[in-house]
Amino acid sequence: MTATTSSIQTLIDALARDVTELEPELIAHRRHFHQHPEIAFNEHGTTERVHDALTAAGIATRRLDGTGLVAEIGPAQPVYRSALRADLDALPIPERTGLEFASRTANVCHACGHDVHTSAVLGAALALKRHEEQLEQMRTAVRFIFQPAEEVVPGGAHNVIDENALDGVDRVFAVHCDPQIDVGTVGLAVGPVTAACDGIHVMVSGRGGHTSRPHLTQDVVFALAKIISELPAVISRRLDPRAGATLVWGEVHAGNASNVIPAVGEARGTLRILDAQAWDDVEALIEPTIHQIAAPYKVHVEVRHVRGVPPVVNDADAIAALSRASLRAVGEHSVVPTRQSMGGEDFSWMLRDRPGAMARLGTRTPGGATFELHQGDLVVDERAIGIGARLLAGAAVVPPGPLA
Repeated sequence: MTATTSSIQTLIDALARDVTELEPELIAHRRHFHQHPEIAFNEHGTTERVHDALTAAGIATRRLDGTGLVAEIGPAQPVYRSALRADLDALPIPERTGLEFASRTANVCHACGHDVHTSAVLGAALALKRHEEQLEQMRTAVRFIFQPAEEVVPGGAHNVIDENALDGVDRVFAVHCDPQIDVGTVGLAVGPVTAACDGIHVMVSGRGGHTSRPHLTQDVVFALAKIISELPAVISRRLDPRAGATLVWGEVHAGNASNVIPAVGEARGTLRILDAQAWDDVEALIEPTIHQIAAPYKVHVEVRHVRGVPPVVNDADAIAALSRASLRAVGEHSVVPTRQSMGGEDFSWMLRDRPGAMARLGTRTPGGATFELHQGDLVVDERAIGIGARLLAGAAVVPPGPLA
């Protein structure tokens, strides 16, 4: 069976109806995930509930090492295979929403919406399972990846890739909650939509002493101050300013007395870059520059540059599939443009391995409050769950290239 515009539209319509029927179940799953959040690489209960829901629907699963799982429906030898990715983990943040289904785990909550992502991909799987015979006829398969540990570095995307969960996949899709846009809208853009994000840790040590005799010491505080102020300046002059590189220090520690030059000092910061090529280039710049800045002060310097995530770069053809699915299954005015964020997302590693795209899923109640991600008071409009499931299920069955 050759996919045509008409046949794809008919299937997307049917999937949308199925998701509507499944929505009460999906909301119940989401509320369970929300009440029982689990941090990175500890998502055992979440993995088990997803496994049970898929198995009950007749969908076979394969566990990843530790936590997370992969499932697939459709022919074993498809002409086209898409993948839908969800992230399972929560954040070590206390919840402050006051919801009746608020987190029951102290100091852990779903402050980034991963409970919504997981429920949406689960909903897409359950809806697509109902049309497995049609997928067989279209020679189209869909893989479902429930990934652990998106919130840490290195993240669980590496586990997914290392365990061959992307093998044979032509395109991979994901959604991310966006509390800045209304529920019922989907933010799409071709090209980079997040930033690269690295961790920088600098440890400076040397001979301490009395502040009255700095010439007899190796002043780690002064050296550290020079690194803190000069490294961002060097980056701004060595990288193309259009790369949007920014280094911000979040922790600085040295000494505990005003008249003592300490022997040890350290600083930790975050480097974010909008351009993928500049992120690749900066790796060779950071450590040598720090040592050059510190050299005149004769201190010992240790640098830990943790390569975090590259930018999420959305493929044009994948964005076209998401747009087609959104306009058909969500609404004719559902697609809105989205701007590049300085936040990081480890889905970017999958997009370095396979083409694909991430959509921003509106979660703000129209006329309601605007929340921030990674804050304990985040509240999402639960209608976003069904919208995410319709979007992903629809995009999964749109093959690459033009339709007949």
